[in-house]
Amino acid sequence: MSLSRSAPTRPGTPVPEHEVLDGLPPVREVTADEVAARISSGPRLVVLDDDPTGTQTVADVPVLTSWTVDDLRWALRQDSSAFFVLTNTRSLSPEDAAARNREVVRALQEASQAEGTGYVLASRGDSTLRGHFPLETDVLAEELTELGIGAPDGVVLVPAYIEGGRLTVGSRHWMRTTDGLLPVGESEFARDATFGYRSSLLPEWVEEKTEGRVPADEVLCITLDDLRGGGPAHTARMLSSLRDGRTAVVDAVCDDDLRVLALALAEAEEKGALLLYRVGPSFVRARAGQSGRPPLTPAELHRLRGDAPHGLIAVGSHVSLTTRQLDRLRERGGITEFELEVALLLDEERRDAHITEVAAAAASALESSEAVIRTSRTLVTGADKDDSLAISRQVSAALVKAVRRVNDVRRPAFVIAKGGITSSDTATHGLRIRRAWARGTLLPGIVSLWEPVDGPAAGIPYIVFAGNVGDDDALADTLDLLRSA
Repeated sequence: MSLSRSAPTRPGTPVPEHEVLDGLPPVREVTADEVAARISSGPRLVVLDDDPTGTQTVADVPVLTSWTVDDLRWALRQDSSAFFVLTNTRSLSPEDAAARNREVVRALQEASQAEGTGYVLASRGDSTLRGHFPLETDVLAEELTELGIGAPDGVVLVPAYIEGGRLTVGSRHWMRTTDGLLPVGESEFARDATFGYRSSLLPEWVEEKTEGRVPADEVLCITLDDLRGGGPAHTARMLSSLRDGRTAVVDAVCDDDLRVLALALAEAEEKGALLLYRVGPSFVRARAGQSGRPPLTPAELHRLRGDAPHGLIAVGSHVSLTTRQLDRLRERGGITEFELEVALLLDEERRDAHITEVAAAAASALESSEAVIRTSRTLVTGADKDDSLAISRQVSAALVKAVRRVNDVRRPAFVIAKGGITSSDTATHGLRIRRAWARGTLLPGIVSLWEPVDGPAAGIPYIVFAGNVGDDDALADTLDLLRSA
C-alpha cells in the first residue's frame, strides 16, 4: 500500500525503507523502446534546465548554454528526441529568472517555426524541491498563451530522481539516506537560504510555494495505484481531466513508473491536452525514450581527454556531502588544492589579485597532479534570501573566472565542476561552451560528461557533478575513472 497523505513520520528521523516500499502494487513493466516508438512522431522535448545537472540521466542528447534562434535551430536539427537549454535560473533573482524563461521560449518558438518542428516544455528543477517554483511554470504558461500556442491545461510535477534516491510515494517526496528514507522537507535541502520550505507532501508543498493560490486539496494526485494498476490509458484519462492550469503531482519509485507516465502523457497530448512539466532528472530520460546506460568506458573517455597531463576540479558546493567527498578525495591523494577565500572574494580591492594568484598556481600544478580549486568551506549567508543569492553568485563568478584563466594558460585533460550553480557558470563563462553533447555518465545516473563542440573548451571533457548526489566516495571514484582513461 502507499502512504496516505496523513501518514505519520518521525520528524528528522529516517524511516526504514521497507516501511515505505513494502506492499506497493507490482511494477508495471514498460520498456524504453515502447516509449521511443510512441513518441517518434511527436513533439520534441525541450528541457529548460535551471542548472546543468539535469543531464545526469541521459546520453547522446544536445545541450545548449546559449539560446539564440540559430543555437535552437541547431538543436532542433539534431537526431535526438530531446535537448537541454541550460538557463541557470536557480542562481538568478526571481525577476531575472522570469525574464530568461521568456527570452528562451520566444526564441524557441521562432526556431521551431523555422524548422517546422513542434515541442513540449519541461522546466527541470531540483529533485530536492529547490528552485523558482511556481514562478517558472507560471511564466512559461503566460508565454505559451501570448505566443498563440494556448494556455496550458495543467502543470505536471514529477520531482523523482531514481538514482539519487529521491522517490515519491503516496504523494510524499522522500530522499534516501544511509539510515533509510527521510521526508525531503526534513532534510538539509529544505533549509536552503533561498529556496527553503517545510512540506514533504507534494500537494501541501504546492500550496506552500504558491502561498495558498493552489490549495492542496485541488492538486490532482497520480499515485502508484494509478500508474501500476490503472496503467497508461487510465493515467492518460486523469491527465486529460486537467483544466485551467491545474497542478498534478506524480508518484515514482522506478523508471517503469516514469515510462508509464510518458506513455500516458503522449496519449493525453495526442488527444489535445496542453501540458507543462516541472520535473527532476529521471523524468527526462523516460520521456525521451531512453533507458539507463552503463557508465562511459576508459576507452571512450580516452578519446575525449584534453592536452595537459592532469585535470582540473572546481568545487563550489557547500552541502555537507560535498565536504565529505572532498575529504575522501584527499585520502586517495594525487591532488593539489587551492582555496578561494570568500572573505577576499567579497573585498573588491583584493578580489582580482586573489583570483589571479590561485589560477596561476593551479595551472602550474596541472603538470604534476590534478588541481582542485575550491571555495572556503564556511558558508557565508546574507541578511535575507536575496542577499544570500547575491553572495553565492559573486563567489561562483570568482571560481569561474579562475577556471577560465587556468584554461587560457593550460588546457586541462578534463574539468570536473562540483555543484549546480558552479557547473552552470563554469560551462557558460569559464569554458565558454555554447553547444555540447551530453555523452553519458561516469557514475550511473549521477555524474554527466559533456563533449563541447565549439569554443575554447572543444576537446576537453566537461564533467557535471551536482553538490547533493553520490556517496562519500563518489568524487574520488569519478576521478579514478578519468585517470584510468
